Amino acid sequence: MAYISEVNMSFSNDMDDEYEKLFRRMNPPRVVIDNESCKNATVIRVDSANKHGILLEVVQVLTDLNLIITKAYISSDGGWFMDVFNVTDQEGNKVTDEGILDYILKSLGPESCFTSSMRSVGVKPSMDHTAIELTGCDRPGLLSEVSAVLTHLKCNVVNAEVWTHNTRAASVMHVTDEETGGAITDPERLSRIKKLLCNVLKGSSKSSQAKTVVSHGITHTARRLHQMMFDDRDYDRADDDALVGNKRPNVNVVNWHDKDYSVVTIQSKDRPKLLFDTVCTLTDMQYVVFHANINAEGPEAYQEYYIRHIDGSPVKSDAERERVIQCLEAAIERRVSEGLKLELCTTDRVGLLSDVTRIFRENSLTVTRAEVTTKAGKAINTFYVRDASGYPVDSKTIDSIRQAIGQTILKVKGSPEELKNGPQESPTRFLFGGLFKSRSFVNFGLVRSYS
Repeated sequence: MAYISEVNMSFSNDMDDEYEKLFRRMNPPRVVIDNESCKNATVIRVDSANKHGILLEVVQVLTDLNLIITKAYISSDGGWFMDVFNVTDQEGNKVTDEGILDYILKSLGPESCFTSSMRSVGVKPSMDHTAIELTGCDRPGLLSEVSAVLTHLKCNVVNAEVWTHNTRAASVMHVTDEETGGAITDPERLSRIKKLLCNVLKGSSKSSQAKTVVSHGITHTARRLHQMMFDDRDYDRADDDALVGNKRPNVNVVNWHDKDYSVVTIQSKDRPKLLFDTVCTLTDMQYVVFHANINAEGPEAYQEYYIRHIDGSPVKSDAERERVIQCLEAAIERRVSEGLKLELCTTDRVGLLSDVTRIFRENSLTVTRAEVTTKAGKAINTFYVRDASGYPVDSKTIDSIRQAIGQTILKVKGSPEELKNGPQESPTRFLFGGLFKSRSFVNFGLVRSYS
């Protein structure tokens, strides 16, 4: 009987899948790009058959193109999904690049209709690199140690992104073999890499939680980082824990009983990729967005979502409500970058990341966040740094670093004189920064910027 039940369930699922494919085939996505109706933005309208996660797929496409979403209206009640987005480029202009517009049409239009529904979260095999996921407790010197170990193991970091939040750290790194330039496939070598990196993450604390995962898959890095930090419960905090240096996002959740929705409102400082971060978190928490209004035309962003859990119910308890609030706060705070932004562009080589972080360390700077990319043999890296003592980074320090790395290689985004906040008490948000000569722990004053 159990076998028959399983067969019937499998048959039912297959029928549902076939019906969904047929429905989508008969109702392909429709994308309209309008550069005429709005004076200061490009309007993108997306209509398609509805499915869980489709909003995130659309927002991800726009976000990955580095477009700024200034307004959005979303409706996906029933079997149909309708979105309107007002977007600009990084300079605040309408999007006129034909290559970008064509990519949007192909990614969201009829040609995308039969691609995998797991596009946003799927793992696709890659022989170009090996992906390493790291999570652990945040502490001074972690990035220096991790990059030094990888260099010692003859691994080249070609892409990486590092986030920290609430004393936790997470990173997704793409590495290649120093000799072959391709993915590392030897099981024994991969096991050794995993073991040594896990030891680095744990540090001297045997009780410290750390996790290292090695794979040959391609995932969406930002979404994976959100998932890793969520799994690591970085949203847990003491009741009296205050966000230093900036007002915490104002998140509220109330139930609209007449419609069986929970209404989530978020007010926060606007920044790029904000909509992606909130939609990503709601989706991964298994909530469905039925309607939403987004307004981010000024320095402040307002987001309003009408949601239900995937089981069809609104938020059921105060505990669930508090968890939604904490997780959305964490999602917004994770991409807040502290310190002075430095951009490095030079020819890629094995050990580059290790050498750069060593120079930062020797000049008493800590790295609060890092993005490492490699394109056509060029390393394009972004670091957010601050002084180890908590004071603003001074001009002499920057001059010393640029002299050591190269005046034309390292560029400063923003003037050190703009960082005026003095030292303040901070939670242990040490991050992946310089390995202090004294190896002592210090409280940092925070200067925050958004990216």
